[in-house]
Amino acid sequence: MMKRSKHVIISRILDICQNGANKTRIVYQANLNFRTVDPYIDLLIKNNLIEIKQGKTIVYETTDRGVNLLEDFKHINSQLSEL
Repeated sequence: MMKRSKHVIISRILDICQNGANKTRIVYQANLNFRTVDPYIDLLIKNNLIEIKQGKTIVYETTDRGVNLLEDFKHINSQLSEL
């Protein structure tokens, strides 16, 4: 199995968090583990790509900036698949 690149994992997390997601959902849907997901979440929060929504549980939600980056990723991937 090939190792996924950092941008593939980041785009997957941004996609999962578009409608809000807790850490467990991110871990399972992005096929990560709880130890490896934390640096990605920290990086995305630091760069204003996802934000924390405090409530009964902690929910991560993709920001407008994160949505724009996700769209850029999708555009680039579609261009590369045409080569």
